[in-house]
Amino acid sequence: MAILYAIGVGPGDPELLTRKAEKILRNVDVILAPVSNPADASVALTTIAELIDETRQEVVVHQFPMTSDRTALEAAWQKAAAMIAAHLEEGRSVAFITIGDPLFYSTFIYLMRILREQWPQIAIEIVPGISSINAAASLASISLVEAEEKMAVIPATAGIAKIAAALAQFETVVLLKVKPLFSDILELLKQTGRDKSTVFVERAGSARQLVLTDFKEIELHSPDYLSLLIIK
Repeated sequence: MAILYAIGVGPGDPELLTRKAEKILRNVDVILAPVSNPADASVALTTIAELIDETRQEVVVHQFPMTSDRTALEAAWQKAAAMIAAHLEEGRSVAFITIGDPLFYSTFIYLMRILREQWPQIAIEIVPGISSINAAASLASISLVEAEEKMAVIPATAGIAKIAAALAQFETVVLLKVKPLFSDILELLKQTGRDKSTVFVERAGSARQLVLTDFKEIELHSPDYLSLLIIK
């Protein structure tokens, strides 16, 4: 049976793709790219566009809806898993591509569980990718942790209470998906005195990347979905 590759393509900069990922992507039969909205382009697919040869490779864009409805999500995961299994059983290798890393807040985690439960014979190889956190820290030239420091990574959607608790316990806090609670987060940072040590990074590694270190500029900005805060 062919192999399923889960490939992290990094934050959006094609030059941050690993050599191993590039080699596999040039040779697989099928490339599966996830999107949350079919009207939007896949960031992962855009990142690897120059590597694809559509004369011999099939590219499939599959929607994984951005919803908390577990039934809708399960249906999307199950459909994708069945599609992958069908290709593999017919001898076609598949690369599931994801921005960042396949095992870091990635849709692939849920797919992997389904595949291992329902198609345990499938061989899966995971190729790690550079996360948006590492890319953002590099762009801002800011250390994430040093010496005995501790770091917490939290999806901002976890809520203000959990963010406040992390700020009280960790020297560095990285908040992902900050858009929904952006104004509340900024107010919390001012109340806790962390506003002077906050970096905002949006679309790290892409042509649209933005790095803001001045808190006043951060307050005036309307964030994109792919944005984060590094709070020291």
